Amino acid sequence: MVILKLPEEIEKARASNQIVAEVLSKLRDKVKPGVTTRELDKLAEEIAEKRGAKPAFKGYRGYPYSLCTSVNEEVVHGMPSARILREGDIVGLDFGVLYKGFFGDSAITLPVGKIDAAALQLLKVTEQSLYEGIAQAKEGNRLGDISGSVQQIVEAPGFSVVRDFVGHGIGRNLHEEPQIPNYGKKGRGLTLKSGMILAIEPMVNQGDYRVKILQDGWTVVTEDGRLSAHFEHSVAITDNGPDILSEVN
Repeated sequence: MVILKLPEEIEKARASNQIVAEVLSKLRDKVKPGVTTRELDKLAEEIAEKRGAKPAFKGYRGYPYSLCTSVNEEVVHGMPSARILREGDIVGLDFGVLYKGFFGDSAITLPVGKIDAAALQLLKVTEQSLYEGIAQAKEGNRLGDISGSVQQIVEAPGFSVVRDFVGHGIGRNLHEEPQIPNYGKKGRGLTLKSGMILAIEPMVNQGDYRVKILQDGWTVVTEDGRLSAHFEHSVAITDNGPDILSEVN
């Protein structure tokens, strides 16, 4: 069941997402060669708690950390550790909070120092696909308009869309209906309505779309070992079009 939110509930969701936006903005400044992913996790948790928010992922289905840190071939759900980020790496940072009854959720993938042209193109295309998908999050459109727009942008330069993991509705629960694949046909699927909040999150591989989960039970990696990128925003569908709740205000 898809839960439509009232305008005042959307504002509560915005407050939660603005904490997420602040955390990711501050982490952006900290990502550089020599930093460990555990340090980033600690900082994310500290900022959230100072704002009176609870990290959403910590303890969720047993996940032990506040932040997901996915490096290079890691697609999503990478776990913070003593791993040191090195020049030329890319790192996906996915973070969420629970604040005053509503969840916020967003993700970015960042270069560590100077990265090569192919990695830079992957980041740019993945972020572009997110915004193309968001542009379709309008009253009366179909879910497939979001999914198909993302897929089109991703596949044009020869990248691939991860199929095993998808975006989702969000609100009083971290994961709500509907599921939002990053591939599909425009004009198909659920009709989008004002009051929906959608976490749209393209996960894009440099090579083949196939992925596998490592023995830790969480970290998802590309099967071919090539790079992967991930961007996400929580977006409300309103009478005035898409409203990106997790963008820095």
